[in-house]
Amino acid sequence: MAYIRYPMSEFSLYYGLGLDHILDINGYDHILFVVVLCALYQSSDWKKVLILVTAFTIGHSITLALATLKYIQINADLIEFLIPLTILITAVSNLFTKEQKITTGKLNRNYVYAGFFGLIHGLGFSNYLRALLGNDSSILLELFAFNVGLEVGQIIIVGIFMIASFIFVSIGSVSRRDWKMIISSAVGGVALMLMMDTPFLN
Repeated sequence: MAYIRYPMSEFSLYYGLGLDHILDINGYDHILFVVVLCALYQSSDWKKVLILVTAFTIGHSITLALATLKYIQINADLIEFLIPLTILITAVSNLFTKEQKITTGKLNRNYVYAGFFGLIHGLGFSNYLRALLGNDSSILLELFAFNVGLEVGQIIIVGIFMIASFIFVSIGSVSRRDWKMIISSAVGGVALMLMMDTPFLN
């Protein structure tokens, strides 16, 4: 029985760490990326949101695993710069996306953004996880649990944002275009400041 309790406690620990990491307001860059990815959509677009979330999950899961297992290693300062850059690019792209493409088009570009930029965010996640693990050689359970925590946190962020979007746009008087512009502009501005403050540029 002790053998069963140990891995479950390890799973719970790293699940909680993954959940806390993506929801941590002090490390809000990942939150901003998820928010700006969803800024174009309303609750009626749930299928497109599901594809976006899945693409982001696949992207960051790949590099989280590869970097945590030390198959790839990339300068941490560069990753810290690239993460807000992905946010800024997505925000600017949103600003120039026409509403007709949101409601009728497939927006394949956004799916590519979610998947490709997810690879970069996964490297950021891995830096945090590797710092927690240290030289621990048995990390598969911890890696899986941490990733599950990230996914649950991501779903929470998407859920809260889509509820807010429904309240302001579907119930309130904010137009879909104005909502997109406000969210994307605000997030893009924050991302630009984050980029300028990174050690990579200083």
